[in-house]
Amino acid sequence: MSVASRPDMALPADPDSGVVVDVRGAGKTYPDGTRALAPVHLAVSSREFVTLLGPSGCGKSTLLKMVAGLLPPSDGEVRLWREVQSAVTQAPGAAGRKLAFVFQDATLMPWSRVRGNVRLPLDLAGVARGDADRRVDDALALVGLQGFDRHYPRQLSGGMQMRASIARALVMEPNLLLLDEPFGALDEITRTRLDADILDLWWRRSLTVIFVTHSIYEAVFLSTRVVVMAARPGRVLREVLIDEPFPRSEAFRVSQKFLSCCKELSELLAEAAASGGADPLAGTPT
Repeated sequence: MSVASRPDMALPADPDSGVVVDVRGAGKTYPDGTRALAPVHLAVSSREFVTLLGPSGCGKSTLLKMVAGLLPPSDGEVRLWREVQSAVTQAPGAAGRKLAFVFQDATLMPWSRVRGNVRLPLDLAGVARGDADRRVDDALALVGLQGFDRHYPRQLSGGMQMRASIARALVMEPNLLLLDEPFGALDEITRTRLDADILDLWWRRSLTVIFVTHSIYEAVFLSTRVVVMAARPGRVLREVLIDEPFPRSEAFRVSQKFLSCCKELSELLAEAAASGGADPLAGTPT
């Protein structure tokens, strides 16, 4: 798998030596009996950009929230940097072991300016004001929001609000970035621009990314690997490597390789839709 055109962006030669996320038979069944996610096995190596793709109700968000520690698994376990997820959550901030989560909505505080919204995690962590302001400036520059730090969320477009939300995640200087369909509500032009921006951030910051989307085109453009999921119960159907070097330009979007990858994923999504509904205990996962 070709992940980068620069040596410093290549994945470790031995993927097992750089596993960041290790989902070991993790499943989710709610108290009412709804089986949201069948046991899933998934390993994500350092500096991978892995996208979870599938129809509504296939458990993409459920799996992502379990990785983040926002939902406990009913079965199996999730390990981050070789430690059980709960241990990482309880002792956050170790060097090289920080995660950040970007939700579907920007979830900004409407009464606070952009700077205050982005600084919030640092304030909660008790970071000194001078260091916090420096990190806020760096994060705003990374997402192209210089000069908007005094604006309120209502004064920003939808795309700019999402940039502020991403800056709030980046201000903690994470190594693992989890994004739950962050651009789904945006227009196609803004979405395409932000796709390119998040890919550039992944590359420049050497992040490990797990990204949730419904969009085949987005998945192919962004990913080193796409994990296709099916519903009822949510489960992994297939994985597809996107063997295209980085950086990726707009020319890739109209290439034969891009179209071929989109066709393969489209066929897998059709298979996922046809294979749903096999579990009588399953409800509708989130």
